[in-house]
Amino acid sequence: MVRAYLNGTDVELVDLQADSRSGIVVEVDSYRGVDVDFCAALNRHLREQLGSEADDCELEVGTVSLTDPFKTKMQYEKNIGHDVVVLACDGKKYKGVLVSVNDTDFAVDVEVMVAAEGKKRKQKQVQTLVFAYDTVKYARYDLKI
Repeated sequence: MVRAYLNGTDVELVDLQADSRSGIVVEVDSYRGVDVDFCAALNRHLREQLGSEADDCELEVGTVSLTDPFKTKMQYEKNIGHDVVVLACDGKKYKGVLVSVNDTDFAVDVEVMVAAEGKKRKQKQVQTLVFAYDTVKYARYDLKI
């Protein structure tokens, strides 16, 4: 039902969770963002489609927040050029600028300290690190608060 409603729009389904305790939670996003009017219209549409079943459960439709981890390729693409935080599966955290995205991985420019030949102190250097999607716990926008 959600995908049918979104068909022909630039809005994408990011996540859908349904269980007996919290009901149905739908998260959507687009390159330009999603306004509250769109979410309200989608909510009304789903309630109409569900009919009397909608009365028996909570239905929440919203967009992702700035602090939510990226879940779709589109979310990575819309954040190219922005500061991101990446937590790798090995527990290492990286902060840098998201520079590219493809179907299997994404790349982040990070500043690292490296020993420079002939220098006593380490120097800052930008390195591009490539992460396969399945090798990170999360990647998200860096608010820098």
